[in-house]
Amino acid sequence: MRYISTRGGGGALSFTEALLAGLAPDGGLYMPETWPQLSRSRIAGFAGQAYNAVAAEILLSFAGEDLSRDDAEAATRTAYDRFSHAATAPLRQLDQDLWLLELFHGPTLAFKDIAMQLLRPLYHRALKAQGRRLTIICATSGDTGGAAVEAFRGSAEIDLVVLFPEGRISEVQRRFMTAVPDENVRCVAVDGDFDDCQAIVKALFADRVFADAVDLSGVNSINWARIVAQCVYYFTSAVALGAPEREISFAVPTGNFGDAFAGYVARRMGLPIKRLLVATNANDILARAIRTGRYVRSEVVATQSPAMDIQVASNFERLYFEAVGRDPVQTAQAFKVFGALGSLELPLETQTEIAALFDAVATDEAMTANTMAEALRTSGALIDPHTAVALNGAAGRPGPTVVLSTAHPAKFPDAVEAATGVRPALPERVGDLYARSERITRLGADVDAVKAFVRALR
Repeated sequence: MRYISTRGGGGALSFTEALLAGLAPDGGLYMPETWPQLSRSRIAGFAGQAYNAVAAEILLSFAGEDLSRDDAEAATRTAYDRFSHAATAPLRQLDQDLWLLELFHGPTLAFKDIAMQLLRPLYHRALKAQGRRLTIICATSGDTGGAAVEAFRGSAEIDLVVLFPEGRISEVQRRFMTAVPDENVRCVAVDGDFDDCQAIVKALFADRVFADAVDLSGVNSINWARIVAQCVYYFTSAVALGAPEREISFAVPTGNFGDAFAGYVARRMGLPIKRLLVATNANDILARAIRTGRYVRSEVVATQSPAMDIQVASNFERLYFEAVGRDPVQTAQAFKVFGALGSLELPLETQTEIAALFDAVATDEAMTANTMAEALRTSGALIDPHTAVALNGAAGRPGPTVVLSTAHPAKFPDAVEAATGVRPALPERVGDLYARSERITRLGADVDAVKAFVRALR
């Protein structure tokens, strides 16, 4: 299995090379040269298997010769033995054809743990074999940063720098990043929004002299291995509900489009997904693009679902690449234009291709709060605002639908309490989070300032 850039630059890489590189040197995102295919009988065989066993099978499908079966099984066991629920990603039924897929049973109470906990053993295995020490740079709108810190803290092979938008994430999200003592972790509060943080990360990768000097890698959802890890729970949940004999739809709260694209990957591998609903908050660039064919950046609006407060959805480039027949020249030109002008008109055939699988809906603040209240009233489910965005979008849709519940409600206690009158408590295993000391560096939204900070760590 080899990996290529969506923009056509450089040669094809192995799975491990793409894992450690993160972003392609030409600014593109890595994609497999071909899609691995799983037969209906193989998918049906996932029924009743442990989550880590299914994860190992999916991982092997994308790793090629880079991982032995023993390595893959060891990595997935290590990744998921810290989850508080035996099923890792359990389903909870809300109505006859409606389920929540609980993705928040990991150490930082968010779906990002499912991918990040797998990246840790994969990185450590590769780096030890090569005798390397990497600098990982991570931009976060809230949950990725905490998951990365928990995965890589204390590592002898990795220096981790996390950029987050100051004042635009919840206190719980921030503390999962900043309240750790490990010296290999540095958390930087950026005076800007998430898109500013993400732009800095892309600029660091684009400066090849700098990137090579600090041996730079990235674990945002630009990293292909995270997409691989996230597509696993589409398989486990769909099979639990009758796939492949039964088509399942999914409603996905999303900002950077990685989680939704993971559903696309599962479908390309053979999972019979009927529809993928892209659910956004007021930062609706993805919803507008899917509905109208115009991918247009606007100002980021602060909402009660801050992990989705994004107006540049990096993984949309992967979908665009697929929809234009994997044409790297067209993709490179399109995103060069978008980078310069902040707008991109999708070709009609591209829009048609995307609309064949994806629906889209944007949910405003009032409806998000109302959905949280209604979920508690009608089913006893206390949900976070990101889950509420997807649940609102899924309401009334025909056929079995799984709503991805991406964060524990205690990560957003103020929003949940305001909507429901119930203040969610942190699980006992992280009950001391508010008492821990924080370490934060504050910088402007300035690429050179971040470069100087990272260089000083080496």
